[in-house]
Amino acid sequence: MGKAELWSIHVHPVKAFRGFAPREAAVEPWGLCGDRRWALIDDGGKVVTQREQPRLALAAAGLLPGGVRLSAPGRETVTVAVPHTSGTVTVNIFGTKVEAVLAEEAAHAWCSEYLGTDVRLVHLDDPGRRRPIDPDYALPDETVSLADGFPLLLTTQASLDALNALIAQGDHAHEGPLPMNRFRPNVVVAGTEAWAEDSWSRIAIGEVVFRVAKVCGRCVVTTTDQDTAERGREPLHTLARHRRFGGSLVFGQNLVPQSTGTIRVGDPVRILA
Repeated sequence: MGKAELWSIHVHPVKAFRGFAPREAAVEPWGLCGDRRWALIDDGGKVVTQREQPRLALAAAGLLPGGVRLSAPGRETVTVAVPHTSGTVTVNIFGTKVEAVLAEEAAHAWCSEYLGTDVRLVHLDDPGRRRPIDPDYALPDETVSLADGFPLLLTTQASLDALNALIAQGDHAHEGPLPMNRFRPNVVVAGTEAWAEDSWSRIAIGEVVFRVAKVCGRCVVTTTDQDTAERGREPLHTLARHRRFGGSLVFGQNLVPQSTGTIRVGDPVRILA
């Protein structure tokens, strides 16, 4: 096995939309710069994801200076500026209440027409203050964007290869092999043994140090083909047989930055503890 290195970087400006894969990214205390600072909410303020709306897999979001560009099949591209207002709305993200700022009306209309249901687009204006990490897994003053729970998600190529080998031996082999985008990571590491990340507690990517907070429990989003929005049985069927940790079906690790800086594809990945 060669030396571990950063294989790819993935930024998703709008939660649940597809993102992009830059060659480098700045690491902020709450995640990669620009990652999951926007999200959709329903008329009750609850965050909308691919769990409820798998067609979000086909919508794309790109970063622009001062905003985002949204695109989707059959829709004209729209540019949305970062809203500048002191007023906020309460957002319910998996039972946690967070204050965020509403985007412009045109953004709500575009997203609602695409999904065929009433949604609004919100922006997390102050990620350093708005949303603390789950206190069961956090150190003092750690915060997170609108990601599921932690600033970054790490996966490894070797573990995906091992999972795909297990899928190939199972009842739904025709669904494999699965691509890494099913797991929507921020950083993908190559050059490790399969499942090596299970034992990590502290790592460095380039010069940026991360704390490994907890394993990542997986949900129905992983069964959603990110190119067609169609759902199958895998990988949850195979994870349930081979990667059940307590009540969770596990693939990947959640990271919290302990320093800031820029990470780049090809950076060495060092296991510190």
